[in-house]
Amino acid sequence: MEEITAEALNSENFIEQQVSAISETVGDGLAINALSGGVDSSAVTMLGHRAIGGRLKTYFIDNGIMRQGEPEWIVAVFKDLGVHVEVIDARTEFFDAMSGITDPEEKREAITQTFYKDVFGRLVRESGAKHLLQGTILTDVDETVAGIKRQHNVFEQLGIDPEKTFGYKIIEPLIQLRKDGVRRVAEALDLPETIYNRMPFPGPALAARVIGEATPERIKTVRQATVILEEELADSGAFQYMAILHEDHVTGIRNGARDYGTQIEIRCWESVDARTAQPTRLSYTVLERLAERITSEVPGVVSVTYGITTKPPSTMEVV
Repeated sequence: MEEITAEALNSENFIEQQVSAISETVGDGLAINALSGGVDSSAVTMLGHRAIGGRLKTYFIDNGIMRQGEPEWIVAVFKDLGVHVEVIDARTEFFDAMSGITDPEEKREAITQTFYKDVFGRLVRESGAKHLLQGTILTDVDETVAGIKRQHNVFEQLGIDPEKTFGYKIIEPLIQLRKDGVRRVAEALDLPETIYNRMPFPGPALAARVIGEATPERIKTVRQATVILEEELADSGAFQYMAILHEDHVTGIRNGARDYGTQIEIRCWESVDARTAQPTRLSYTVLERLAERITSEVPGVVSVTYGITTKPPSTMEVV
């Protein structure tokens, strides 16, 4: 596929072309899409609703691994835009699928299969939809094909036939764009700045920020740390930041006694399109405040570290 760079992108023309293409592909039928609240899925949602209106059924899959308050906030934002979003409670299915899994690739595959085959397979059967709109972008494809990291939404490039495997065809309107281009399209679609300038968030959600098994308790820990991080770094201007829960316990001291607890790693990035990135040079005062709040407000955490390795050789997400 040919890349459309942000510099070469004419957002209005792009939107017109993709709306026409979606309408032609879906025809008189129904399509569905999953809205996570990130800029990619949000832009696809608006493109789809412009193309086929109410014949696009938009769902928010509550998988239990999203940020705090995410379902309620997303439903409210899109209600203001005239788009109805139905929340599907699939928390039990996702945690059951991830139970006992510690390998990063196996964890991603469990999430992929649960999302596309089980949860969406059921929604497809119930709705009669033959097409799924999703927000795959070019960077997802590049990293998957290169073997850097299997993105949950990449199939054709790996020789997977979604229609045969999952029972529906996939439409990917953003696949020629990178993140900076998607932001321009999202703004042109009249999405609010809280969406079009929102930080990237991984498809496997907070499970990508838990090293080892993603249990409900461990997800809760990283979710609480994420709330603090997003409060403290909201004005940093960084491309992306995240809290990561490490697998091993470490020795700490609390109230004069040994406290064998967990470790949170903070990563904060400067980037344009996520292909390369440099750690943000946060002030020591900010780092101290983050460490103090996380160790005092998140139960069980006794250590906070800051990642300073560039991408490459690191990746932005930890698993």
